[in-house]
Amino acid sequence: MLFAPPPTARPKAKPLQTARSGTFTDNMRLPVHRWFRYSAGFSAEWAESVIDAHGGKHCTVLDPFAGSGTTLVAAEHCGAAAFGFESHPFVNRIAEAKLSWPSDSDAFLDAAETVKQHLDTWEALITEAQGAPDLLQKCYSVDVLAQLYALRNGYTTESGALDPAAARLVWLAITGILRACSGVGTAQWQYILPNKSKAKVLEPRVAFDAKVQQMAADMRSAQEHRWSGSARVFAHDSRNAQIPIEPGSVDLVLTSPPYANNYDYADATRLEMMFWGEIKGWGDLQNAVRQHIVRSCSQHAAADRVDLASMLEHPSLSAIHSEISEVCNELATVRLGKGGKKAYHIMVAAYFHDMAATFTMLRRACRDGARMCFVVGDSAPYGVYVPVDDWLGRLAVAAGFTSYSFEKLRDRNTKWKNRKHTVPLHEGHLWIEG
Repeated sequence: MLFAPPPTARPKAKPLQTARSGTFTDNMRLPVHRWFRYSAGFSAEWAESVIDAHGGKHCTVLDPFAGSGTTLVAAEHCGAAAFGFESHPFVNRIAEAKLSWPSDSDAFLDAAETVKQHLDTWEALITEAQGAPDLLQKCYSVDVLAQLYALRNGYTTESGALDPAAARLVWLAITGILRACSGVGTAQWQYILPNKSKAKVLEPRVAFDAKVQQMAADMRSAQEHRWSGSARVFAHDSRNAQIPIEPGSVDLVLTSPPYANNYDYADATRLEMMFWGEIKGWGDLQNAVRQHIVRSCSQHAAADRVDLASMLEHPSLSAIHSEISEVCNELATVRLGKGGKKAYHIMVAAYFHDMAATFTMLRRACRDGARMCFVVGDSAPYGVYVPVDDWLGRLAVAAGFTSYSFEKLRDRNTKWKNRKHTVPLHEGHLWIEG
């Protein structure tokens, strides 16, 4: 089934406000956004300012890399129609749960209380906790893990009898406390640091109660302020042009795509996926997640056994063929002198191939005259510079958009102590018209 909002007039864009668009940190004080801290997120307040400037409730918004739903929730706050595509299965589930905020908060509280009663059985789960996967044993004491397992088992046992929206919210409440209950350095990014510890660690019962109360309060607040509650997120790969929404229905694309800097987006929720039994170890991520997402890290590209020469000759890369070929060939040579010999040459080719397919999809989704804003940063694997914003803009034009421009917001990689290279980088907004 295709989903489309009713046709509306598209007002002229209003001037944009400056904001810290590239960080998720500010979102941790905002209702609904703060339910789960996703390291790859960006500023919800900035997203709201862009949506308001492009028509607010008269605008139809698409985020092709929806992540944990920042753009979608921001659009709901603005009263705008919004769609999101997110192909990371676990992250898509987080977004779906956040979009359940319009449901009955009392039903959610009752469901959480029902699940919490299973905490009384935690001592019976000590043996299971002692045999947990290594990562979980490194992150939790046996007693804490047994208590978290009791919550997990409570959810598994009770979810079939719960209201579906309440069940999604309880699942997110449990998922959202996993790092707060760990004594090791889980950091604000995805990687787990078992050799580091943190001072503030919450008991599972305390953490669960606090998270549930926070979520219920946010639900009531959003409902009282009449957020739209109409956003939809689809488990859709943005490289696939067969979209689940009406073609030509989108006025504004607002997103932060994967960065071509070897960040392993599949690994972003490894701790949470392992806790829920969706993977047994790091090696499972390729089949469980990576095959569904844009190839932006070297291990993903290498695992796909990409033929570099054939990919560089692919028609989708013709707009940047000479430049990307030069960069990839240089990386293929440079890597031979590096200890890790990482397949950055394959990663760069695969990344832009995947993003070219994404722009083909977006051209089909957008109305004529639509506007797109990508929060992007450039890259320099092994010190070889990759002009990401320029190449993405050219690929967009090749896909049928009319023009692009880049608005730099900040410099990156300028403090070179302990850095792997000294190439200055930047981050900003890639605006694409058409």
